[in-house]
Amino acid sequence: MGCDGGTIPKRHELVKGPKKVEKVDRNAELAAKWKYCALSQEKLRRPIIACDLGRLFNKDSVIEYLLDKTAERPNAEAVVHIRGIKDIKELNLTDNPEWKGERSNIKGDMYEDMNCGMFICPVVGLEMNGKHRFCYLQNCGCVFSDRALKEVKTEICHKCGEGFKAEDVVVLNGTKEEVGKLRVRMEEKRAKAKTKKSKKSKAAETVSTPSESKEDAQAPQVDLTAQQNGDESSQPAVAGPSGSSDSSKGTKSSTSSTSSIAKRNFQEMTEKSEVFKSLFTTHSSAKRTKDQTSNWVTHTPYHF
Repeated sequence: MGCDGGTIPKRHELVKGPKKVEKVDRNAELAAKWKYCALSQEKLRRPIIACDLGRLFNKDSVIEYLLDKTAERPNAEAVVHIRGIKDIKELNLTDNPEWKGERSNIKGDMYEDMNCGMFICPVVGLEMNGKHRFCYLQNCGCVFSDRALKEVKTEICHKCGEGFKAEDVVVLNGTKEEVGKLRVRMEEKRAKAKTKKSKKSKAAETVSTPSESKEDAQAPQVDLTAQQNGDESSQPAVAGPSGSSDSSKGTKSSTSSTSSIAKRNFQEMTEKSEVFKSLFTTHSSAKRTKDQTSNWVTHTPYHF
């Protein structure tokens, strides 16, 4: 039962006290954020993307989530705010020349630096391992350290030369307060996009409705002018003092003339030449004689 051979137990061996809270290893926590995908928990590999809240993902895992959102995933709460490809940005990262990969120390006879990161800041040279604050630009996707943006203050990207604003800077793997600010900014941005879309749709409707009304109003006028230009000689000129009886007679004569023009045959027009009349099928030259017509039907009737 113990205490044999003159052993003397101590108090902590006999009395069980409260359990100590297990602390998470700082290096393991940083590696989980900066070296693994926030959705699939796989190692980060190119192409690497980031959301509006500054979380790092593998592009393949996010696309699989967008294609099938009904599938059960352990870390689905990390991508609930992602609605489509427009809500993510592919990062333009700078490789670390000192990074040799994880297979370099297979034998275990070399010193392995756990704080060595795969990527670095192209301006200052700090490693992206979680000990330094990093940001990315939403317009171009370039990644820099916060120290580089503070020391070299400019509105042009240090890597690609594209302009950016203070609103385009997003902190990667920030604190809870920083994530809350980024979430508020994301919601405001989406609200502005909705208002712009509604304004554009209303403007398109207002532009389309008056144009349609104008076309409807101009359509009968064009038809009347076309009929009047077809035969000017057939429309009698109305002359005389203006009055109710004359106007009524003029309208009746105009309507009768337009209807007669529509019903009148071109072959009966004496003022037209024979060349003009031969253009129509009602001309005598376009008609066939009995010798030219056939009384039977063949499989391939190539006849006239």
